[in-house]
Amino acid sequence: MEANARWVLLTALAPLAWGTNYWVTHAYLPADHPLWGAALRALPAGLLLLALARRRPRGPWWWRSALLGLLNTAVFFVLLYLASQLLPTSTAATVMAASPLAMLLTAWALAGQHPHRAHLAGAVAGLAGVALTVLGSGGAPGWTALAASAGAMLVSSVGYVLAARWREGADPLAATAWQLTAGGLILLPLAAGVEGAPPPLHGPTLLAFGYVTLVATALAFVCWFAGLRHLPAGTVGLLGLLNPLAGVLLGTALDGDQLGARQGAGLALVAAGILLGRPRGRATAPAAPGAPARTGLPGPRVP
Repeated sequence: MEANARWVLLTALAPLAWGTNYWVTHAYLPADHPLWGAALRALPAGLLLLALARRRPRGPWWWRSALLGLLNTAVFFVLLYLASQLLPTSTAATVMAASPLAMLLTAWALAGQHPHRAHLAGAVAGLAGVALTVLGSGGAPGWTALAASAGAMLVSSVGYVLAARWREGADPLAATAWQLTAGGLILLPLAAGVEGAPPPLHGPTLLAFGYVTLVATALAFVCWFAGLRHLPAGTVGLLGLLNPLAGVLLGTALDGDQLGARQGAGLALVAAGILLGRPRGRATAPAAPGAPARTGLPGPRVP
């Protein structure tokens, strides 16, 4: 029992770190450098995890890592960065918490994975919760913010479908390291060409990038995979609910976000939708932040 409690606490660090990532990005990282922000998060974390995994891609995993790195790291991290900057922290966390439900519908549309009625009910409840949250966030967010959030959920959902098909030949930690590294290498020349020199890294900005890279990415993934090895998948999936909870609490306490009755009801509906949408019976390891089963980059999705 004590051993399980320790693993629960260790695993809980991952969704908590992913939830705090919204606030750290919103409060301390430069709003005008989304490409550099994503690159400086992905590449150092990928290289660190690569050193831990001690495995290189083989065979088809070279091009798979490049494609999944483009979707699950490069595009996803940039869109998540934009959403975190443009939306209030509590709203961004709640909206992105619906990504497991988007993955469920994408798997149905692209891979023919028919969900149970309870899963569909969960998707409807979660989407209704997102709508309540956005409408109750104290002023309608702009189309750019909504497009960034929707795009992040879409590309991560497509990445989920692909990664679910490509399970052989790589353990999740190694596959995550390859995708982060590939995504970071894709982002580097784009960031230099579009945004010019990287943002100044000193003081709070340097500490924030260090936290996002080392804690909210590298350490969080290690803790998440450790939990997947020692805890039931259902337990790990429930711990993923700490992601939006951490984002909402930080946004309310530190940014002064208004957590009214409508937004509280929206968050409750999102949580209920995720619970209804959890895989039942024999399931593979769930993805991060509260997401359904997947392989490769687990991702609050950061994620």
